[in-house]
Amino acid sequence: MSQTITVHHGDDSAQLDAGTTALQALKALEAIRGAIVAAEVTTPDGATREWDLDRPVPDGATVAGINADTDQGRAILRHSTAHLMAQAVTDLFAGAKWAIGPPIEDGFYYDFDVARPFTPEDLERIEARMVELARQRQRYVREELPEEAAREEFADQPYKIEIMDLVADGTIVSAVDTAAPDAPAGGVDATASDLPPTFTVYRNVRDLDDGSTEVAWSDLCRGPHVPSTERIPAFKLLRSAGAYWRGREDQPMLQRIYGTAWESKKALKAHLELLEEAKKRDHRRLGRELELTHHPDELGPGLSIFLPNGALVRKQMEDWIRDETLARGYLPVYTPHIAKEDLWRISGHLENYAELMYPGMELDDAGAAYRLKPMNCPFHILAFTSRTRSYRELPLRISELGTVYRYERSGVVNGMLRARGFTQDDSHIFCRADQVVDEVVGCIEFAR
Repeated sequence: MSQTITVHHGDDSAQLDAGTTALQALKALEAIRGAIVAAEVTTPDGATREWDLDRPVPDGATVAGINADTDQGRAILRHSTAHLMAQAVTDLFAGAKWAIGPPIEDGFYYDFDVARPFTPEDLERIEARMVELARQRQRYVREELPEEAAREEFADQPYKIEIMDLVADGTIVSAVDTAAPDAPAGGVDATASDLPPTFTVYRNVRDLDDGSTEVAWSDLCRGPHVPSTERIPAFKLLRSAGAYWRGREDQPMLQRIYGTAWESKKALKAHLELLEEAKKRDHRRLGRELELTHHPDELGPGLSIFLPNGALVRKQMEDWIRDETLARGYLPVYTPHIAKEDLWRISGHLENYAELMYPGMELDDAGAAYRLKPMNCPFHILAFTSRTRSYRELPLRISELGTVYRYERSGVVNGMLRARGFTQDDSHIFCRADQVVDEVVGCIEFAR
């Protein structure tokens, strides 16, 4: 008599054979609602994980389907599409090295080390190859490998080896930790113990006409994935850009391809139409057409010139802000754009924020280094401490339209949405403990 397991869904339970997959369990429990791409499995220890549909579930597990038209399902679909894209790039670009390829909001990306940047024509070729591969109905097959075997398999992929090094020495637990800030998912499962890590690999497996199978492509990945490439119905490659490995400028510059994938051609069409509408309203396009702002290459990324039309609009906004802050009891100050490095050391910025600050400048004979200000806070504190204060003066509200400078990475700057130099309406309130509630309420009402 074969061993059995108990599987749950909501208030229902079923006795099933050991080795039953998540999909089989959901069918037995009549728990499939709509098109599902994966499962969510809660094990008896209370841990909940996303699960491949063809992966056996443990005894006592609770299972639920993950539908393709949910945020969770789309993330899995997009992750699988990223693998499909990487396979296509590997087929078309000899010697390509791959880094990471997570899903992101409304899409996915994958980073590659290739001989030259991708062109729009390259993206068309890659997308066409993806369509061919998807039609082969390749299955996503999960396999766990001991560290030695994983290293041997990916010996010619230096970024995968680096990920394994970081996992092995405990620096990271998955490849998600190697990613830039906009990479919330993707990665490598590895055992968390004193034993050598076991790495999870996903293989794209195609079935051949003679009944045999062939591994078409493999990647380190924690999964899960859709069952096969035929479950990826609609995708589009959008653009490519440079991106530093691990988001650090001292690392190699890779080529990142962005794409999007959806559960249906209708959903993809709606998203692409939305992107086209957004392009019409892009502030960079409007700034150019209406002669509001200028972003020449000579300035560098993330820096803007306000042209006369834009300057007049900005003046009206600034006048309104000043009137509002004055009416609410905020007193104006003006502060310099630079300060001695010691000020930023005292404030804690050098310890916690140095990577986003511009390098120090030595400007006087005493050898004191100066820094461009990334924030106005220390200056406002100096304004407050310019003389002895009485508790009767509190609350004291200080306000400034202060220009700050932050060394954002070139790969993340975006016109005026993510800039290296910008002016912010910045205020600080100095008050007694018994005034805190009223001041917080006042701030919220001001923001409304």
